[in-house]
Amino acid sequence: RQLPIGLSHDARMYSCQRLNQVLADSQILFALYKKHHWLMRGPTFYQLHLLLDKHAGEQLVLIDTVAERVQTLGGVAVGDPRQVAEITKISRPPNGVEEVPAMLSRLLEAHETILIEAHDAASRVEEMGDDGTNDLLVSDVIRTGELQAWFLAEHLVDTPLVHA
Repeated sequence: RQLPIGLSHDARMYSCQRLNQVLADSQILFALYKKHHWLMRGPTFYQLHLLLDKHAGEQLVLIDTVAERVQTLGGVAVGDPRQVAEITKISRPPNGVEEVPAMLSRLLEAHETILIEAHDAASRVEEMGDDGTNDLLVSDVIRTGELQAWFLAEHLVDTPLVHA
């Protein structure tokens, strides 16, 4: 649809395509967060269980915000799980339970995939004059993703339990 928002059809459709990639990958990241939240174990179970659920909730807010931006631009947001699975760039995790460091590393890899896409998309949509999409990608997707990645990465730092 051609909505009166001051952007060319080409700019809007390009932004929708880039946003739908971020949207699909973010839906997979959300699902990974929930899976790992349920399967967390070990001495930091409680902290990680809560952290992963918090991050999942933040991803859910991002998913809705990105989808609404696609609709605002006159596009169609990717919402069907089958289509999400077809276009995501995030690798499918193995069935069952992985070790905690592997689960955290998988989340970090998914974040990096989304962040690489979001950084590139933000630059390109800015060139096309779509400030709203650029702002969404930078202010919401990138900043949230970077912060979440930092929190996850700190759980993978090798720190001794007892200092000699």
